[in-house]
Amino acid sequence: MSGSVTERYLLLGLRLGRHVDGIVDAYYGPPELAEAVASAEPVEPRLLVDDAEALLHEVPDGWLRDQIAGLRTYAGALAGDAATYSDEVEGCYGVRPPFTGEEVFAAAHAELEQLLPGEGALADRHERWKQETRVPADRLEPTLAGVIEAARTWTRDAVGLPEGEGVSLEIVHDEPWMAFCEYRGGLQSHISVNGDLPIAAVELLRLAIHETYPGHHAESCSKDQLLVRGRGWLEETILLVPTPQSLVSEGIASLAPELLLEGEAGPALAAIVHDAGVDFDLPHALAVERALAPCEWAVVNAAVLLHERGETATDVQAYLRRWGLLSPELAAHAVRFLEEPSSRTYILTYPAGLALCRAFVAGDPGRFRRLLTERVRVGELLAAADARS
Repeated sequence: MSGSVTERYLLLGLRLGRHVDGIVDAYYGPPELAEAVASAEPVEPRLLVDDAEALLHEVPDGWLRDQIAGLRTYAGALAGDAATYSDEVEGCYGVRPPFTGEEVFAAAHAELEQLLPGEGALADRHERWKQETRVPADRLEPTLAGVIEAARTWTRDAVGLPEGEGVSLEIVHDEPWMAFCEYRGGLQSHISVNGDLPIAAVELLRLAIHETYPGHHAESCSKDQLLVRGRGWLEETILLVPTPQSLVSEGIASLAPELLLEGEAGPALAAIVHDAGVDFDLPHALAVERALAPCEWAVVNAAVLLHERGETATDVQAYLRRWGLLSPELAAHAVRFLEEPSSRTYILTYPAGLALCRAFVAGDPGRFRRLLTERVRVGELLAAADARS
């Protein structure tokens, strides 16, 4: 296989994307490479395994080698390699999915019982609480836009943003995800939010910050400006789902709301939602979310049950209702996400990425800026977490 290592890496990612829609999260590299891949017949997965292994033999230990190892794992799964679900996840992201003991969820439920008193099952009380603060559908887009602009101002002042960056916003329907940030190059992102799912006030705040500032868009445009334009690292022009890059990115985006909502910016952001006619108590909402956080690992358990332990989709939905406190609608939505070829392993990136990035940052804004602007490997995050455990 001829060409530079960077070109071969980009081609490997683009060729994998021909097999499963969504594997290439974004691409803004040399257009001739994308055009060549699009105009050719898809390359057999087994040949892509060979290409990845050839690259692994040439690339020294580092960020790019981690990425190639993730792509080799994913290509192997497409080629029919025998591997457990947990092995596949670890091969893609560098972190093995734990199976969290249900006593962890039970302890979280006990705390939530105190925060959400009343009659009926806890899951029903939690759902009623969310519904009471649901953002009206006709106010969804302007409220999101207001939160995004306020978060942009905070990010520009706190960690900096490239000149000329920006986002566009669209409400979409019939998607397996709640929201999506598509980085289009040129320091611009398009934000899509699923209008089919009810969104509570605190969920809207988290979602807007997660996808934009200082979350996904802020990371993408900062790395475009500093690493691609500044250093010529074209391997950064492709964002690939089944790789460590995604775990770090989701960790950044999941940590971002904590920085704003639990800091000085929180009341001003809450006021934007209040202006949409939603009355909610931000400190109480954050307390509920903190108590509920351990239950996010229930979705990782659900993925293991579905893909490794032979549980049915119906049983997994019931598990998510019981331990994740998801509504029937959201439990079905989660199982759909877990069954998608582009996202079945991806669920780990949210709770694991958050835990690792939180340990790495440890309250230091300078270390958060490092995540936004530098290549930080999953191994470095794991070392920081071990040091603090």
